[in-house]
Amino acid sequence: MLHAEIVILNWNGAAHLRRFLPSVLEAADGAGVVVADNGSTDESLELLAAAFPQVRVVRLDRNYGFAEGYNRALEQVEADVFVLLNSDVETPEGWLAPLLECLERNPDVAAVAPKLRSVDEPDRFEYAGAAGGYIDFWGYPFCRGRILRSVERDTGQYDDEREVFWVSGAAFCCRAEAFRAAGGFDADFFAHMEEIDLCWRLQLAGHRIRIVPASMVYHLGGGTLAPDSPRKVFFNHRNNLAMLYKCASPLQRLAVAVVRPVLDLAAACSYLLQGRAANFRAVFRAYRDFLSWHGALARKRRAIRGAGKARASAPIYRGSIVLRYLLGGRSFGRMM
Repeated sequence: MLHAEIVILNWNGAAHLRRFLPSVLEAADGAGVVVADNGSTDESLELLAAAFPQVRVVRLDRNYGFAEGYNRALEQVEADVFVLLNSDVETPEGWLAPLLECLERNPDVAAVAPKLRSVDEPDRFEYAGAAGGYIDFWGYPFCRGRILRSVERDTGQYDDEREVFWVSGAAFCCRAEAFRAAGGFDADFFAHMEEIDLCWRLQLAGHRIRIVPASMVYHLGGGTLAPDSPRKVFFNHRNNLAMLYKCASPLQRLAVAVVRPVLDLAAACSYLLQGRAANFRAVFRAYRDFLSWHGALARKRRAIRGAGKARASAPIYRGSIVLRYLLGGRSFGRMM
């Protein structure tokens, strides 16, 4: 049997721990539960000591963000499987076993995840990962059950276990050996896109990623950054470009280099027309930082593409998900 450790990264999330940690403990099903505290300045540590003494606490000296925070915490965790869980996730009884069973059955699968539903609207998918994710040829991520801001009700339409391109970091179950061999998350990302980047690198190393809808959890979402906040726009644009530079095939990278600046300029202008000047500037700051990373990204690309097996079967959608959505493909995930 695979030994799993559930690891929750926390930063000033005492309210979330108080609300959601009891369900995690009740449904842990023999797995250990660890809270890695990312330098919180609220009452998180006091709450854990007083109300949850059975939880192991890993203390980090400051806020390293999602990516490096998890990397540092997992260096101190021994397990066959890391189950990374956001602090705002509610876990029902029996959610963990299907994930571990999938890994037991499929030795070439490195990471799996449950179906994500919304805490606030339990019959709807949750934005962060829904029922498994893909990216299109231009690097835009989408999910079965969610395209851009359109989120579907869950009526069982995506209840088949299948290979996907990425699964959400909100509830991310990964073999420890594969995570470490891949170098973990890219710490330079700080937050956002890091799980998609890792899933892509795992696939280039010859692994597969699967969604396991027999497992389901409920995610609140938006606990760290509000949707479309300038900081989130910045991270999403910068990290997406960095991921594409590192991982995309030569043909895809060339096409993206020509087309993406045009698409991103259009997105920036749309923010400006909406009176959101901070978001407009965030897109340009993202490009500034991306270009400043060029040397480091080139070294990472050589390591990733040179050592990887570049699986041709990795399920990248060859068209434009944005165009498909605008033309009426509101349930495009059904076609994947």
